[in-house]
Amino acid sequence: MLIRSRYTLALAVAPFLLASGCKQSPPPEQPAQSQPAAAAAPTQIGGQDIVKLDRKPTSNGQKSEFLSAVVLPGRGMNVFQITANIPGKGEVEVFASPSLADAAAKLNGGPDDQNGNASFGFGGAFLVPYPNRIRGKLSDDGKTITTEWHGKTLTLPANWKGKNPGAEPHAMHGLILASKTDDVKTETTADGQTVTGTIHAGDFGGHWLSNTDLNFTIALTGEAVDATITAKNLGNEPEPIGIGWHPYFNIPSGDRKQARIHVPGEQTAEVNNYDDVFPTGKLAPVKGTKYDFTAPDGKPLDDIFLDDNWSKLRRTNGAVDVNLTDPASSYGIHVEGLSPEIKTVQVYAPPTKQFVAIEEQFNFGDPFGKEWHGMDTGMVTLKPGQSVTWKVRLALFTPQK
Repeated sequence: MLIRSRYTLALAVAPFLLASGCKQSPPPEQPAQSQPAAAAAPTQIGGQDIVKLDRKPTSNGQKSEFLSAVVLPGRGMNVFQITANIPGKGEVEVFASPSLADAAAKLNGGPDDQNGNASFGFGGAFLVPYPNRIRGKLSDDGKTITTEWHGKTLTLPANWKGKNPGAEPHAMHGLILASKTDDVKTETTADGQTVTGTIHAGDFGGHWLSNTDLNFTIALTGEAVDATITAKNLGNEPEPIGIGWHPYFNIPSGDRKQARIHVPGEQTAEVNNYDDVFPTGKLAPVKGTKYDFTAPDGKPLDDIFLDDNWSKLRRTNGAVDVNLTDPASSYGIHVEGLSPEIKTVQVYAPPTKQFVAIEEQFNFGDPFGKEWHGMDTGMVTLKPGQSVTWKVRLALFTPQK
């Protein structure tokens, strides 16, 4: 189902509203100057049709409910935007994303989008076969790093580095950021719509040890948005698999300091600094520290900078339930990790931004690194013919006053 109406209409109407405002109409002898035509919202990104899932609201604005989801099959099934109705606030954008026209300009394969890097800058990119960072020996040309898994060599794109002078290039956020999706199908359900598709990843462009298929399902209902990925090893060799998501959640009020997060993790992974964000291999209890967000109603973000990984996760009814609450908007969202293989949660929240990226993932950062001294870092081993499923559910709630 192609995206339509709301985005195109908004782009077309906005210049007129800005131009007219509350001024009187010009006299006949001075006709209003014509405004330049606004660019139409794109129908494709990454060479494939944009998909919009829609449902009709059922509460007449009286309860929180999801309304739509925009998915980019041409960019690894990135869940680009979700909208919801919030009582007293109306329709809100759940994710921090630019317009589709701006996104299309950024997701262009240029210098800032090599290996699909621009995909994890907004919306909700899926990170497969590894979320987070992987360090290794840098090639002479600076384009790849090499690391090892069970004595076998992996050569990965060195697609990221910190901003400080001398920052170490490393691999970041997987190998499907710019991948196209086959067999994309949309189905209308009793209370919404669902889109499915498959990325025939193979050996991930020669970077992985076996051949893999990734089957995606994104399901929209009023009560929830479910994102599911099943990875299956179709090759002849064992392979490691990590799966994660990188959704940027809006703070609707725009008041970050009073927004709260609840992270049910009892320890964090120490990092060398907040530029590289490389784990040192040390795990520290959060109790009594600024990283303790375990209280049921969470803790205000205030001016804390976060780019940290929580583990030793407590589950509620089997789910890793991370909450973002915006009391000023009477808004809350559950991010529920439903797969038992989800072992860590990464949270990225710069104080100058009005978003919180909440990333439920299988593994720790740099999962093949020697700093872990052989610890199980959460990567799942898939033998030929085996599969593993990652699933996360989003659910809205109204925080208590």
